[in-house]
Amino acid sequence: MSRPSFTPEALTRALLEALLGQVTTFNVRLWDGTYWPDDTPRRATLVLKHPGALRAMFLPGDEVTLGEAYLYDDFDIEGNLETIYGAAERLALDPPSWPQRLRLMRWLWLLPQESRRATALRQLAADARGRAQVSGRKHSLARDRQAVTYHYDVSNDFYRLWLDPLMVYSCAYFQSEDEDLAPAQERKLDYICRKLRLKPGQRLLDIGCGWGGLVLHAARAYGVDATGITLSQPQADLAQERIRAEGLGERCRVLVRDYRQMRDREAYDVLVSVGMFEHVGAAKLPAYFAQAWGLLKPGGVFLNHGIARRGSDAPKRGKSFSNTYVFPDGELVPIHITLQAAEKAGFEVRDVESLREHYALTLRHWVRRLETHHEQALQYVNEPTYRVWRLFMSGSAYGFTTGRLNLYQTLLVKPDKGGVSHFPLTRSDWYT
Repeated sequence: MSRPSFTPEALTRALLEALLGQVTTFNVRLWDGTYWPDDTPRRATLVLKHPGALRAMFLPGDEVTLGEAYLYDDFDIEGNLETIYGAAERLALDPPSWPQRLRLMRWLWLLPQESRRATALRQLAADARGRAQVSGRKHSLARDRQAVTYHYDVSNDFYRLWLDPLMVYSCAYFQSEDEDLAPAQERKLDYICRKLRLKPGQRLLDIGCGWGGLVLHAARAYGVDATGITLSQPQADLAQERIRAEGLGERCRVLVRDYRQMRDREAYDVLVSVGMFEHVGAAKLPAYFAQAWGLLKPGGVFLNHGIARRGSDAPKRGKSFSNTYVFPDGELVPIHITLQAAEKAGFEVRDVESLREHYALTLRHWVRRLETHHEQALQYVNEPTYRVWRLFMSGSAYGFTTGRLNLYQTLLVKPDKGGVSHFPLTRSDWYT
């Protein structure tokens, strides 16, 4: 690693060679319009906006700093943003030696101390979307409400731009990789209902119901009495509006309520939780499953649909970009920890299905739709907020593709007093 001249361009090119020398999936365009390693078209282009861009990206050298450099427009990514994550992962798995790191740090310090952070921070503040500020005891009712509203109360109109028409904000269920998002989300809702084997007149509780897509489908197509709960008032308002429009108010409703505030003991035949589980927290899993057990009638069924991290990976230390700008206090646990907590609460585990590839496809649909509606999105949020979602969802798609993340639908039953599950011998009815 030879010593470059001290011009910003020469230092930047030397740093790119040292950090990304083996990368072939994307190229880099410097602030003066020149390219590294060349201008051959690739799946993505990393655009450095000023001579101090690499310094802003890599000093002090953590995940949040790098993410904020993108939010603050120190750099941009043209093309497939997901492509960039492969290089970042390779760098993390095979970092430079300590002598090399010290040399790279010296070169970074020699770059101009220039950043677009101040302007972007003002933009974020104007949209109330700076770093998440939650207070109180972790996973208390009050703090969880702060965390959830930080994420979901951005704007219903913003989410509507890139979600499907039913506004289902969770993993879809595809028949083929080229299928459109809307039918895949409708299939997911119906697949859940078939897994639960819903029957007319049953009482269903959807924990973390979002904009009400599942409770509407269950009430309309299966004749159940469906209650959804969310901590987001804008979600509940829109869901109630949709329920009224379909004339389903007598057997369908959405309430603003925490799952821990539900007091209807053994009142529900069926429970479902789709995409809410990540907010619960590892320490609260026993209470979460105990509450579900108490709400469910004997013989009842609970489908828990949630993201898990790979069990062989150690938990991340320090602040992550996701916790800082996307899901405050969000926690992912390996599937075996979830199943252990469910069994300790009394549940019998009847089925566990991975939908990992389906979530990668879902996220790619969301990213493409968000990018297509970039200008419209700026009517509801500012540019840094738009970039939060683009960055986070692209990174999540990469995580599901590589197996670092997984999505499990776990079907749990509360056996009756005789230990009978009331389940058929096969799953054939799920697929007919």
